[in-house]
Amino acid sequence: MSKLFIKYISIIIAIYLLSLVIPTIYIGSISALLIMGLVLLAVNFILKPILLLITLPVSLLTLGLFSFIVNAWTIMIADHFVTGISMGGFLNSLLAAFVIVIVNHMLKDRN
Repeated sequence: MSKLFIKYISIIIAIYLLSLVIPTIYIGSISALLIMGLVLLAVNFILKPILLLITLPVSLLTLGLFSFIVNAWTIMIADHFVTGISMGGFLNSLLAAFVIVIVNHMLKDRN
């Protein structure tokens, strides 16, 4: 499987699992979840490198942990563009960023 497909699947799985556990994360339909995955991939390709470059000094001071904040921002940006899904704020987006990374690494290790 390609890296892009693994990333897409990990986004979908993580957001779905979080919606089962956290009541403030709302998914209106499966199609909204699939679109959220595509929009988040697009935001990650277009905006994430720019955000990482702008926040590079802070990221260096925090030994790279600030990249999770940037990931949460990208999730919030994607959430803004997709109707039918609501992440419920910054803390839920930050938790989603952690879970997406964990699921992504679990799926990568299987290949």
